[in-house]
Amino acid sequence: MTADQVLSIFHEAILVMLKLSVPFLVVSIAIGLVVAIFEAATQIHEQTITFVPKIIVTAFLMMMLGSWMITVMTDLFQSICKMIIQL
Repeated sequence: MTADQVLSIFHEAILVMLKLSVPFLVVSIAIGLVVAIFEAATQIHEQTITFVPKIIVTAFLMMMLGSWMITVMTDLFQSICKMIIQL
């Protein structure tokens, strides 16, 4: 394997990692912002209030995006295996 092929694999893996993690990060930030506004408006500052909605929404998002995530990871693995076979 040449250095260009290795860099190509790393580049593709990083893009897949970003593609899979961004939806969870964006939703977690949005939920955190909504909960923070709610806490500021009601002056209730309980630590569990911030975590429970994030856990629920993350679990729901995992159920909704799970098959797509597996497809993306499978495609990456297959492309890496094809590159290994070409050696």
